[in-house]
Amino acid sequence: MNTYTNKLSIVIITKNEEKFIADAIKSSLFADEVLILDSGSSDKTCEIAKELGAKVLFQEWLGFGAQKNKAVELASNDWVFVLDSDERIPNELKDEILKTIENPNSDGYFVARLNNFFGKDIKSCGLYPDYSIRLFNRTKGSFNDVPVHESVQMKTTPSHLKNHMIHLAYDSIEEFIQKQNRYSSLNHKKKSLFKAIVNPYWTFFKLFIIKKGFLDGYHGFIIAKLYSQYTFWKYIK
Repeated sequence: MNTYTNKLSIVIITKNEEKFIADAIKSSLFADEVLILDSGSSDKTCEIAKELGAKVLFQEWLGFGAQKNKAVELASNDWVFVLDSDERIPNELKDEILKTIENPNSDGYFVARLNNFFGKDIKSCGLYPDYSIRLFNRTKGSFNDVPVHESVQMKTTPSHLKNHMIHLAYDSIEEFIQKQNRYSSLNHKKKSLFKAIVNPYWTFFKLFIIKKGFLDGYHGFIIAKLYSQYTFWKYIK
């Protein structure tokens, strides 16, 4: 727990995340509060979280943006870091966060993510640094209310932290397909047969060639191919 004037809450929304939640919380215990907002887990997510000292609250599912806003609202401190259960805060980022909130020069901060696909850290395919605002003063920003791919909208100009967090994106190709299929159903793209035919080719070319996915060999090829499939689903459903 830090001794600075600005206290920090780390918030995580969960549902059936017993596979990931312990390590997420362990990487967050430097904060003054770790708050779990659960939407009805039937596994041991809440039990594990409580054993590790996290504060566990319940909220029926509201959608990604609204659920995270509710978690931020329920936090005890104005400075919050929003973490997903499959993300980790390394020591370098922890130290930077604590130093930053001691004397912040901004109301919010973009944080990079190093994505791990099928056991390999990926810096090609446009997947790094994968910035998003995660550390912010909740009186100056909030998540937009969208079903998926939510992001923090700030009233002021955010800054960037130097260190990245770790994202355990997908363990397997099957998990990737299942999750992206679900996301494509939540996406409110207008159906377009033309875009469903053409855009997947562009997605693959962009990720594998322009974004240098070929540098990651087999992994880069599979990632580009799967994202092109996701593009097809977005426009055909």
